[in-house]
Amino acid sequence: MKKYVCSICGYIYDEAFGYPEGKISPGMKWADVPSSFVCPLCGASKSEFNEQEEESSKPAASTSETISLPVDINYTAAELSAVFSNLAKGSKKQYKPEMAALYSELASYYIQKSEKLNNPDFESLKTLLQADLSSHFAFANEVAGKNHDRGALRALKWAEQVSKMINSHLKKVESSAADFLKETNVYVCDICGFIYVGDEKPEICPVCKVPSMKMTQVRRSA
Repeated sequence: MKKYVCSICGYIYDEAFGYPEGKISPGMKWADVPSSFVCPLCGASKSEFNEQEEESSKPAASTSETISLPVDINYTAAELSAVFSNLAKGSKKQYKPEMAALYSELASYYIQKSEKLNNPDFESLKTLLQADLSSHFAFANEVAGKNHDRGALRALKWAEQVSKMINSHLKKVESSAADFLKETNVYVCDICGFIYVGDEKPEICPVCKVPSMKMTQVRRSA
């Protein structure tokens, strides 16, 4: 019997136990689980699950100390606003109100300078997301790991899980299954940005584990 792990929230499907609550009997092989199966905790699609590796089969950690940092990064105004907004939140948690206020002021300044997208390019969004998932997160994790930055590693883990979930939602939209957003609710975690689609929000965020009070319902525009 094998086990399969949700790459978004870490839920484990064990073939030996199945998922009786979802009418999946014990002993059912993963290949026989219906493609319509979704993670009981975060709602991720079956395609977001990976077979759990044995500890002995995991590759050894790299011992290379060479890191090539980007020579130049051209942030957009919207990206700078997000950076300063996150720095403001971090400063508040460290009880540094004056610094938090300055970062918030910078975040407000750059969000006013950002351009509004009247006709968002779906393909460009997918390209940016795939670049993050295929290489950017790996690079950032390597840098944070070598500098023993536990806070950055935790934030990167959350961001990667949220990006995978967004990618899962985009796949549903692309496959003409946009109706999955109809007659239901959409909630966003105020802490990590996780997007949950369902009638009722979960008791805790599947990614960062904060209580449901930190998850805000997105209201549809008229």
